[in-house]
Amino acid sequence: MSHDVFKADSKLPDRLLVALREQGYTTIGPTARDGAIVLDEIHASADLPVGLREDQEAGHYRLQARRDEAVFGHTVGPQSWKRYLFPPNHRLWAAKRSGGSFEIKPQHEADHRLAFIGVRPCELAALEIQDRVFFGEEHVDPHYAALRTRAFIVTVNCAEAAPTCFCGSMGTGPRAEDGYDLALTEILGRGRHEFLVEVGSERGATLLEALELKPAGKDALEAARKKAAELAGSMTRRVETDGLAEALMANLEHPHWAKTAERCLACANCTMVCPTCFCSTVEDVADLSGDHDERWRRWDSCFNSQHSYVHGGNMRPTIRSRYRQWLTHKFAGWIDQFGTSGCVGCGRCITWCPAAIDLTEELAALRGAVTT
Repeated sequence: MSHDVFKADSKLPDRLLVALREQGYTTIGPTARDGAIVLDEIHASADLPVGLREDQEAGHYRLQARRDEAVFGHTVGPQSWKRYLFPPNHRLWAAKRSGGSFEIKPQHEADHRLAFIGVRPCELAALEIQDRVFFGEEHVDPHYAALRTRAFIVTVNCAEAAPTCFCGSMGTGPRAEDGYDLALTEILGRGRHEFLVEVGSERGATLLEALELKPAGKDALEAARKKAAELAGSMTRRVETDGLAEALMANLEHPHWAKTAERCLACANCTMVCPTCFCSTVEDVADLSGDHDERWRRWDSCFNSQHSYVHGGNMRPTIRSRYRQWLTHKFAGWIDQFGTSGCVGCGRCITWCPAAIDLTEELAALRGAVTT
C-alpha cells in the first residue's frame, strides 16, 4: 500500500496508546528502569524515557539526561522485542496422571494482542529475520506465529545513532521503509515538537482514522529521508558485507580466533542481548509425586559448553570453537539457511560485552583488513 504521511503534535504518543488499548492491545514500549532502557507494559507517555539518552561504547552503558524533551531520544537498550514473541521461558505442554496413563495438555496461546511501541528500524529488521526462523518455512512455531500475526508495530525512525550502531552498513536503518503498521519520525528544534506518521498497513490506516491527523507535505517526508541518509553516513562503525561470508569460511584456522578466545568469557551476553539469536534448549520438570510434568523451552546460547554436547562428547569443547561458531553462523551460515545475515547492526553485542570485544573490529581482522 502507499505510505500516506501525516503530522501530529507532541501529544501523539498518548493518543496512540489510548487508541491501541481501546482496541484491546497490550501496549509494550521502552521505559527507564534500573539504569537502563528496558521494555515493559506502558500506559502513557509518562512511562516512556522522555528526556533521556544513552552513553554507549564497547563494554560501557550509562543513561544521561538530554537537553530537550525528546520522547524517543534514546537508541537501544539491553532488551529486544524477541522476548515477547520468543520468550526466555515458555511452557510447551503439561502432563497430568490420569488413571494408568497421562493426559497431555498443549500450551494454548492466549487470545491477546500486543502492540510494540518504539521499534527501531534495526529491530524491525530483526523481527523479520526471526519470522524466517519461526514461521517462514514448513516448520512453523505456533506460539510465535500466533503472537506475531496479531502484533501491531509502531516503528520509530532514528534521529541519532549510538557510537556502537552500524545499521547503516547492514542496510537495516536508521530509517524503516516497510514492515510496520505505523512509523514515527520525531522532530524537535526551534520551538517545534512534532511527529511525522507514515502508514504502513491497513491496520495502521484504520487506527489513524480515529485520531484525525492532518496530512503532511512531501517536503517534510523528503527532509526526514535526507536526515536519515546523513545519519547513516555519519556512523563511525561499519561492516563491509561484500564477500564477508566467503572470507570467514576461508579463514576458519585464522590465528585471530585464538587471540579473541583469550579475552572472551563465554558469558553469553552477546547472544542474550542479540535481537535475532534463537538458540534454545528443552527441559522437563516433574513434581515429586510423579503426577505432574511440564516441558519448557528456555533460551540457550552457542557459548554454553553443553549447547554442543551430543552423544559421545562435545563438538565444541573450547571457547575458541564456540566463538567461531557464533560469528561464522551469524555472518555466513544464516545466509545459507535463511537468505540473510543474522546481524542487523544494533551494536548491542559490543555494548554489553564485559570484555569489550567489538564485532566490527573482529570481522575486519578476520578478513585481513586489520593486522592481527
